[in-house]
Amino acid sequence: MALQKRSKVSAEFNMSSLTDIIFLLLIFFMLTSTVVAPNALNLKLPGRADTPASPDTRRLDEVRIDNEGSLFFNNRRISTVELEGQLRGRAGTGYSMLIAPDREAPVEGVVTVMDLAMRLDINGVLAAEE
Repeated sequence: MALQKRSKVSAEFNMSSLTDIIFLLLIFFMLTSTVVAPNALNLKLPGRADTPASPDTRRLDEVRIDNEGSLFFNNRRISTVELEGQLRGRAGTGYSMLIAPDREAPVEGVVTVMDLAMRLDINGVLAAEE
């Protein structure tokens, strides 16, 4: 009797190692996403009715940014260092200022003034258009 040995190739795929890798990747990304801190400005957006009223914009000091990126504090041209000196004395007292960029003003100038206001704990009211 001639017995022949059958050699069948198994068509099954073992998924256990693949699921282990997927769970490890899931845990890795969940842990690293909580560590990453966004590099963004803390903006105060309009809220509910129980929040305090917005400041009167007629009495605010105005910081204007023109098309070339020059800063003007109450219609007087000023550098970033001088602006920081002007605002440092008013910091932390609930002081608010109006940030009024021109339509074609560079974004870097606006972000510089907003960052300065954030560092000095000053409320910056952004008036994009008149």
